[in-house]
Amino acid sequence: MTTTVTTTRAWVMLALGVAAQAAGTLVVSAPAFLIPLLTRQGMPLTAAGFLAGAPTFGMVLTLIAWGAVTDRHGERVVIAGGLVLTALATTGALLAAGNPVLLGVAFLAAGMTSASTNAASGRVVVGWFPKHRRGLAMGIRQMSQPLGVTLAALTVPTIAGSAGVRAALVLPIALTAVLAVCCALAVVDPPRPSRDAAEVVTNPYRESAFLWRIHAVSVLLVVPQFTLSTYGLVWLTRDLGWSALAAGVLVGASQFVGALGRIVVGVWSDRAGSRVGPLRVVAVSAAVVMGVLAAVDATHLAAAAVFLVVATAVTVADNGLAFTSVAEAAGPHWSGRALGAQNTGQFVAASAVGPGVGALVGAVGFAGSFLVVAALPVVALALVPRRDREHGPA
Repeated sequence: MTTTVTTTRAWVMLALGVAAQAAGTLVVSAPAFLIPLLTRQGMPLTAAGFLAGAPTFGMVLTLIAWGAVTDRHGERVVIAGGLVLTALATTGALLAAGNPVLLGVAFLAAGMTSASTNAASGRVVVGWFPKHRRGLAMGIRQMSQPLGVTLAALTVPTIAGSAGVRAALVLPIALTAVLAVCCALAVVDPPRPSRDAAEVVTNPYRESAFLWRIHAVSVLLVVPQFTLSTYGLVWLTRDLGWSALAAGVLVGASQFVGALGRIVVGVWSDRAGSRVGPLRVVAVSAAVVMGVLAAVDATHLAAAAVFLVVATAVTVADNGLAFTSVAEAAGPHWSGRALGAQNTGQFVAASAVGPGVGALVGAVGFAGSFLVVAALPVVALALVPRRDREHGPA
């Protein structure tokens, strides 16, 4: 009976974690899908890229702090409270939509508050699932990011194009507010060793370079992912002549396929008994698919849709592997901070993708930009540790 209850509760926690993270991702992703409208209204692509990067930069500022609060006070209060703040910040963006500077500040604040769901939702999943099922669980949990991007791709450009920026922000506000209530009522913090035992736990960052290397690998691999999620719509509409609606549907479908791919990779890692082995394969694959996209752009192949779907699925596949590996290596009393640091590095890179890749596209076009991005997974491959590491029960 206890096992049944515990298993059921674990899946409920996973569902809430996915929903909370997806709502936060919707908020963070929304500005990227406003780029076509903003550029049509006269905003330079680089400036629109800065606006798209504002939420991810805001996350960078607060991820580790949210992780530390989670380590100290638990997941429920951080997830629910963070979603309330995110709803308020997004409401501020709605009210500031007529002023680009204030809109950027509001999106920055929304990113700072939505960071609460990142480390806390991952930590609650790791806490409720045993190691032999954690790859599957974290693969499902990592679906939240592409699901959030999918929802943004399907709603934001279409609503913004027909009704403006303010209308496009109503759905993110509603979802974060509703989920804040659900998480406050239903999230249960997982059982963990007493805090007295935590005092003798060694800082995992001082024990080995394992966490540092996983963080570095994730920073490099997140650039292809955010290049496609930020500029995939622009590439299809500007270079390949797609309509905004058709491009949005394809980008959304690509993200959904990527979400399913994360589950497959998670199950693979459970069966292989390794996170870093599959991570090496993903790094190689990411380099290949970005090179293929460069060729697609240069030749304007008719099968661009197929290649974009495959490339998106491959470039998001590493997140669950790295996230799970970090939580297991950090241990139960460091996982919040370690996951915060993991996401901080990723979002530092992600926040630079908007303006950086935007400037690169302006200089060398999409084909040249995809080739430059393809080099980063090659560097990451050399940094992936050869063996997994676990620091006590997670």
